[in-house]
Amino acid sequence: MSAQQDRWVSSFSFLLFCASSIPTDGSARVLQELSPQRYFSALQAGRASLAYFSHNVSPGAQPFLEQIENSAEALQDYGISVVKVNCPKEDVSRYCGKENALRKAYLFRGNMLIREFPTDALFDVDSIVANVLFALLFNEVKYVETLADLQSIENALKGKANMVFAYVPATGTAEHRAVMEAAFVYGTVYQFVLTTEATLLKDSSSDEPDVSSAWLVFCHCQRATDLARPCRRTAMEQALTMLNIHRHLKLMGAPLVTEVAEDPEKVSTVHLQLGLPLVFILSQKETSEADRRTAEFVAWQLLGKAGVALLSRDLVGLNVLRRTNIALKTPDEGVPIKYLLLEDTDEVITLVKDKNKVKQIQEDEEEEEDEDEKENNNQDIQDDEVVEAVSRDKKRELPLEQIRVLTEETFHSALLETARTVVLFYASWEAVSLAVLRSYTEVADHLKGTQGVLLSRVNCWDWPGICTEENVTQFPTIKIYKKGERSVMYNGMWGTKELTSFIMLSRVSSPLKLATIDEAEGYLRGEFPPELSSYHHTVLLGVFRTATSEAREAFEEAGNILSGHVTMGMYFEDDALALSRKYAVSPPALLLARGRGQSVESITLSKQSTQDMVQMIRYELLDIFPEITVQNLPHYLQLRKPFLILFCDGDIGQMESKEMLKLAKGRPQQAFVACWLNLKKTPVGRGILKAYFATMPSLPVLIWVNLHAGGQVFKFPSEQSIAEMNILPWLEKLKAGLEIPSSTLSEEDWKPPLPAYDFLQMMETAMPELPLRTSHHHGDTLEQHLPESPGGDTATRDEPSQETNTEKVVSPGRDLRGTAPRLAAREKQGKRHSEL
Repeated sequence: MSAQQDRWVSSFSFLLFCASSIPTDGSARVLQELSPQRYFSALQAGRASLAYFSHNVSPGAQPFLEQIENSAEALQDYGISVVKVNCPKEDVSRYCGKENALRKAYLFRGNMLIREFPTDALFDVDSIVANVLFALLFNEVKYVETLADLQSIENALKGKANMVFAYVPATGTAEHRAVMEAAFVYGTVYQFVLTTEATLLKDSSSDEPDVSSAWLVFCHCQRATDLARPCRRTAMEQALTMLNIHRHLKLMGAPLVTEVAEDPEKVSTVHLQLGLPLVFILSQKETSEADRRTAEFVAWQLLGKAGVALLSRDLVGLNVLRRTNIALKTPDEGVPIKYLLLEDTDEVITLVKDKNKVKQIQEDEEEEEDEDEKENNNQDIQDDEVVEAVSRDKKRELPLEQIRVLTEETFHSALLETARTVVLFYASWEAVSLAVLRSYTEVADHLKGTQGVLLSRVNCWDWPGICTEENVTQFPTIKIYKKGERSVMYNGMWGTKELTSFIMLSRVSSPLKLATIDEAEGYLRGEFPPELSSYHHTVLLGVFRTATSEAREAFEEAGNILSGHVTMGMYFEDDALALSRKYAVSPPALLLARGRGQSVESITLSKQSTQDMVQMIRYELLDIFPEITVQNLPHYLQLRKPFLILFCDGDIGQMESKEMLKLAKGRPQQAFVACWLNLKKTPVGRGILKAYFATMPSLPVLIWVNLHAGGQVFKFPSEQSIAEMNILPWLEKLKAGLEIPSSTLSEEDWKPPLPAYDFLQMMETAMPELPLRTSHHHGDTLEQHLPESPGGDTATRDEPSQETNTEKVVSPGRDLRGTAPRLAAREKQGKRHSEL
């Protein structure tokens, strides 16, 4: 039956019920009184009639005739006429001649006798209507006595039609009548099954039912395909009346999830029309499949209690915060839609079942906002600067439109769409992740329109399976995936400039093989490849003879390891010797250009192993006389050498810079790191000086400190000028132990004030139904990442077998994944280190 016919039948049943409930004018007599000859001659083929034959009305038959007359109007609504046949005294025919025949009522269809009823079985209107319809619908309404009979009917219906299963303690009751009236209207749409067996009710229920009360369930057999499992059931919780059955069947016939592409204020569904709330699951394009499964899971839990709609943010311009993920529309006139942020589907279900929950959630959100305000006003007590910064600005919406959200369904396919896919793995409740996400949005803005690069993100709080498969053991993590190649992990600083540089440099093959000397020269000048011509970067060029295969292979492997961190080229043509002689070096050699306008440095490659070559390249990339910043300090600390550092109140003077650079270039065997620090650009340097000295020294000041051996701090004499000729003798005195240290740093380890918390353990505890370990293991290349079944086992997820199998359908939609950043979880679980 079509949807239009289904709606017509539903509307007709409602009007039919209303019509049967309206009393008519007493002058309109529905009960007909005919003679036997007139009655039998008036019978029409296919037309049903209930007849009572009587010679005269005895006082004992008067109550029965009153009930027959009262039922005439109700039966007429179903096309059944009620006739009192007055038998003449001399009539001795079958229906008028026998005394026991006069104590019965007869149901005819045309001139065929269908059923005869003892008058004591037709004791009121309900029993008359129920028994008459039951007899007429004998072939349409299946009566079952055993569980085997019920299961046989279910199995025959699976994949074809749905079933309505009703239990009534006895026939002829008001509940029996309601079921029969519903079957008369909906019998062509659903298969009706009836029983009066209390044992069958108990056998077919998962709990202990009340056998003294009527009971009706809707069995969703049309979607079921597994013969071994019963159809999923939705019980009607209201009393068994025709109106309630009609309401229940109309709800069961409505779409499980309604997809909405308009203003939710204008949306009207059958649920709202029947006085039930409508829950909107806010979705977005990147997580549409996961959101649809979430909506279906919620819809199954709320079936008959509320409607569920999937509202796409991309199709509707919602003027609401993106952090909200649920909207609730009530059937009450004039009540605005409430937009909420809920953590999981359990809260959605509770929201519908408990009408006071909405008010409580809104009050909790207001309390959290007040608490946040207090925290923002007392940030001096915050013991984590990153958490403090994120907490201060957490109400600011991030422009995430240019960053694609990846899920379990879209992750592997997205890696094949572009030449390079950048993926940020993060946890939406963790402070460092959110801070990096801000830098990531700035990177997306810088790279907007860049061909061949897709910026994406995976929330490991929502999709731990992906992060486990990709060996993500810390948050945040950034990886670049190239088609057919290994993924490259970023291990640099999280600033916008550093991230952009890494992504841009990763676009070029490393090492880039050059074909001619002109290409090699253009490469050293920063003009080749053209996509990096406008980008300032340091380039390395390896020059090899064709015979030096071992060194060339080590250089190629080093290029793979350092991809994204530096631009590496390689030239090994026949005229490689001519190119190397130009720069006064013999192959295998390394040519290094730090930028345009600077001379090319040449280095002989004496080490052949990949590890040694990587270490050597990393060292050569360091500046000879660098300005120390928060970003580059870790690179120089890794050298584990003493620091000769010049603290300046602003830019370094030209004279000091020249003298320090001469000192740095001439240092014997690179025994220390000569560097400088701008206190205006890096104000943390003032705190360092205060830790070194009791009072702030006059600037500029030259300091020698060995953080890795003894921690002694030496101050260069302030009365001497900062010149190479003065510094070298002072360094000799330090080496000979003739200088007294100005201070000595504590040997105590500099550890965080509190132990770190185990993010993965927290996720596993909060989401036990989503195991972090899976049975799928993926390799390093994208070809191995392709899933065997892109669609997944949707049949199992969409149609669970029964209520007892609820746990099996929890995982597809237990959490509100993807619908909004999991800020609620972050606020509840990770506000401050001091709370853990």
